Amino acid sequence: MSRKILEGIKVLDLTNVLSGPFTTLHLALLGAEVIKVENPKDGDLARKLGILPALNKQLMGTSFLAQNCNKLSITLNTKSPEGKALFRKLVKDADVLVENFRPGVMERLGLGYKALAEINPKLIYCAISGFGQTGPDALKPAYDQIIQGLSGEMAVNGDERLNPLRTGFPVCDTVGGLNAAFAVMAALFHRERTGEGQSIDIALLDSIMPLMGWVAANLLIGGEQPVLMGNDNFTAAPSGTFCTQDGHINIAANKQEQWEAVCDVLGVPELKADPRFQERDTRKKNRKDLTPLLETKLAQRPTGFWVRELNAKDVPSGEILSLEDALRQPQVQHREVLQKVQVEGVGEIDVFGLTALFEKTPGRVDAPPPKLGEHNQQVFSSLGLSEVEQAELKAKGVI
Repeated sequence: MSRKILEGIKVLDLTNVLSGPFTTLHLALLGAEVIKVENPKDGDLARKLGILPALNKQLMGTSFLAQNCNKLSITLNTKSPEGKALFRKLVKDADVLVENFRPGVMERLGLGYKALAEINPKLIYCAISGFGQTGPDALKPAYDQIIQGLSGEMAVNGDERLNPLRTGFPVCDTVGGLNAAFAVMAALFHRERTGEGQSIDIALLDSIMPLMGWVAANLLIGGEQPVLMGNDNFTAAPSGTFCTQDGHINIAANKQEQWEAVCDVLGVPELKADPRFQERDTRKKNRKDLTPLLETKLAQRPTGFWVRELNAKDVPSGEILSLEDALRQPQVQHREVLQKVQVEGVGEIDVFGLTALFEKTPGRVDAPPPKLGEHNQQVFSSLGLSEVEQAELKAKGVI
């Protein structure tokens, strides 16, 4: 059996809902031992967030199931003296700690980075928050939609009829989680070379803004404000979404030769010589004249026909699939983007696996999302607590 990249790495996961659990999911898929440290009452809030009330009552909501495979779960009241003492024991041999509380929460508990680094100087401590640990907005509450609005992301979506427009999934949370996972891996690499642990400060606001690089560069360098273009691509024309006989198609003819191929495939070679469309920049300026001319031809055949014909001429094109169809398409199945896992009390479910395919150190979904406190005995026994001691702590609400 191949060794996993993070085999032997112990991660303490104090995170809730999405950004932090998305971070630790990737570490778990890479082989790290991720221990979710949850409050004894109801654990990660995501356990109660989902579309199936029955699963929410089981504290196994769909939102939780999506982000927590390959992890262990323990319950611990870190506000109690006994809980703090147990947590410090966990920290002694931990490699990574990830939390997404509001800034200052861990310090008030006496469990901030500086205090924990005294126990374990090699600890990598990653704090994820909406705005970061410092700055004028650091202490403001934030959810994904708030960050979408403050980042400018909502302002560049949609068109003149529908703007501002939220992205249809929590993009800031997930991108923040990926940024944190990337940072943790970099910090582990630094520690491998130097032996030094360190703290990492991840802000969702910081994380999402570089994803708008081209749009931001046009403003910062070119002085051009974003133009609301809906499904059109501002970099080229024809590049966007077009109507066909039975629906819509995405076409991205970004190169001159691709534009010319579009004209040939659609049977409108005369457009290549039309002065409005001859050059890339003039086509962009005249896209409102160009689109109906192309759609007149596209309306004569179904989407599937045009996708095959255009791709055959090296013009990137594709159907616009429903989410269900997208998840079930052959290419996604071939790449094993989704993996099946059996969850007690729930049944077999599909979850996302690791989407980086390593030749020598593959990562897979090996274990289902844990029940709340499922691994208490395993983890606390490893700290030297007897069954009697664990029962006493449970009775006191510590675990």
